[in-house]
Amino acid sequence: MISKDIKKGPSKMAEVVALIRAEESEKPADERICYDLYAIHFASPEMREFMACHPEKYKAQREQVERSLPGYSNSIVARVRYFDDIIKLSARDGLEQLVIMGAGYDTRAYRIEELKNVHVFEIDHPDTIEVKKSKINEIFGFIPAHVTYVPADLEVEKLEQKLAESGYDKTKKTLFAMEGLIYYLPPEAVDDLLLFIVQSSSKENAVIFDYGRVKPDTAVHKGKSGYEFAKQRGEPVKSSINEPIEKFLSERGFYEIKNMDSEDYKKAYFYGKNADREVSDMASFVYAVVKHD
Repeated sequence: MISKDIKKGPSKMAEVVALIRAEESEKPADERICYDLYAIHFASPEMREFMACHPEKYKAQREQVERSLPGYSNSIVARVRYFDDIIKLSARDGLEQLVIMGAGYDTRAYRIEELKNVHVFEIDHPDTIEVKKSKINEIFGFIPAHVTYVPADLEVEKLEQKLAESGYDKTKKTLFAMEGLIYYLPPEAVDDLLLFIVQSSSKENAVIFDYGRVKPDTAVHKGKSGYEFAKQRGEPVKSSINEPIEKFLSERGFYEIKNMDSEDYKKAYFYGKNADREVSDMASFVYAVVKHD
């Protein structure tokens, strides 16, 4: 997602996250936390050439990022794994629609077998959607029939009509996924999205998303490094959730709230050969179900 007032082309942060997924996917099967064989395709041609021709320089740059943002990449791959696991479980439990908000270069519709019979809606800014469609065409030679792209600026546009026109059916069992999104939206836009999810659900639909707890204007050094990293890529952080997530979501129409903070996902995913890998304590993940009276 890119804010309307500063948007210039497709999302740079989406490319950063795709590169992190690609690097993790190159690790041995018993070490990698997530696996995405398509992620590398979303690096720009210039970046791929640089990686191929100057591997040591690229490695040095990545190490510098890790020093300034300790645990950042590991938390990203843990987030990918968490979302993958929830989506697979939901698909096995009768999921009919997956709505990915701020889809960026998400590849789940193409690599998760359980989604082949699920209608997947990918929503993001038109500039990012166009790059995404081009890349998917390059990889497969076509757009899979179960995927629908919905170009929209989530900060300023209302989704109800756009999704309905794209084939969204509010009577079907749906999971809404917002990975790496709400940081870049102002609080009122976050509230609008959550309200939309509640009002667009006629069954016990669910949502998964990740969030930060430190306010941009009061961040400690570690947090400020993360905010500066995003800002330099044209996507400044605008939101954090600084009250208990259970209270925050219950007040907005959700229940069965399951939160996973950094200690939880460190324990869940980083053990054995990965026990020494540091994670960032800046981000948490949450799953919640829409409550209907």
